[in-house]
Amino acid sequence: MPTKRRLLSSFATLIVASVSLFIPSPIYAARGWNVLYSFCLGGGDCTDGANPDAGVISDAAGNLYGTTKFGPNFGGTVFELTQGPDGIWTETVLHSFCYSQENCPDGQEPEAGVIFDAAGNLYGTTVYGGANNEGVVFELMPAADGSWTEKVLHSFVFDGKDGVVPYGGLVLDAAGNLYGTTAVGGIRNGGTVFELIPGPDGNWTEKVLHSFEEPGHYQAGPFGGLAIDASGNLYGMTWGGGIVSGNCAPSSGGSSGCGRVFELTPGANGKWSEKILHRFRGSPDGGNPSAGVTLDSVGNLYGTTYYGGTGPCGAIGCGTVFRLTPKANGEWTEKVIHDFDGNDGYNPVAGLTIDASGNLYGTIPSFGRGYGTVFELTPGANGRWQERRLHHWGFACEYGCDPQAGVVLGSAGNVYGTTYLGDGAGTVFEVLASPDDGGQEQK
Repeated sequence: MPTKRRLLSSFATLIVASVSLFIPSPIYAARGWNVLYSFCLGGGDCTDGANPDAGVISDAAGNLYGTTKFGPNFGGTVFELTQGPDGIWTETVLHSFCYSQENCPDGQEPEAGVIFDAAGNLYGTTVYGGANNEGVVFELMPAADGSWTEKVLHSFVFDGKDGVVPYGGLVLDAAGNLYGTTAVGGIRNGGTVFELIPGPDGNWTEKVLHSFEEPGHYQAGPFGGLAIDASGNLYGMTWGGGIVSGNCAPSSGGSSGCGRVFELTPGANGKWSEKILHRFRGSPDGGNPSAGVTLDSVGNLYGTTYYGGTGPCGAIGCGTVFRLTPKANGEWTEKVIHDFDGNDGYNPVAGLTIDASGNLYGTIPSFGRGYGTVFELTPGANGRWQERRLHHWGFACEYGCDPQAGVVLGSAGNVYGTTYLGDGAGTVFEVLASPDDGGQEQK
């Protein structure tokens, strides 16, 4: 099974030739940044991990937690970064996943990050490994001596009902249930939304809440995770399906569709109902989202699309940032709040983070003059959004490059994230907060 990264990289090669003829670059914001940790360069020999495909989260003390896709033995890790009194960050590997072509019961190759529960346990997914080598949901439990114990909560199986290959991360509800997505599997092989319910005996029970249809091949399903609101409704996106358009992902079997945004609502009978909130068309509203959505405090949804929009990246566009707003009649209205043009980035693969003022933060793995950016979008009084680039990486990749995940905000307003490549086998970085110094590229 191809990985999410390999699928998206193959599509991106179709537009590389189009990104060298852009308008002059926007002004860069004057922010400082630091590399907090560099993972080693050695693949399976990297005991500290290699190539983080996901971002980090922070605990109340400011420690950072994340995953790496590889190392040691190419199985991947869960790690913690702790800052000492001298300002130096120290990495601790909390769990190393095994590597095996046939049997890796604890999981293998996490592509998503981890989340905390109220007791300090960590939860995550791996795309491979488990009893059936189709991925797992795992829990890491801390002990008083500082060690962590892993427990596999569910091993996915390709049986015509269960989903397989969970690229996305997890969300937790108030009752302690976990929710996530799989990109493949289910009764129609288009991926699933699932729930894991903890039992009094410590075992967890999986329930498939929804199976997506298969429009010709497996690129229909959700690559990203879910958002959950106060009523327990779930929101997410699928890469394919929806409207078939020439402005969306090309494939050997014809277009898989431009993707869609969906809502799942629990019913009194225990069944869940799906509602499609928006079907992407490619141009001008975006197409083929590879991440999840972000909820703001009033119920609007924000996200990115890998293709689409009006940017000059050939027929399929450079990608977008969009907002979905609920109306009183139950319908939703989509608005593209930023079109990427190649200069400021193209093909966003990660989701967004929102602060208390409603500003959005995200990353782009590539742009016209380098290998990745961190950006901020600020809403204006006139309904237009202003883009600032908070940091960009050049072509040398000396201090990290190619951010594949979103970012998290620290208590002081600093931005934390990861790069998949550079300075070894990826980095954890910090972008320092600074006063607003302007910018341009308004939508």
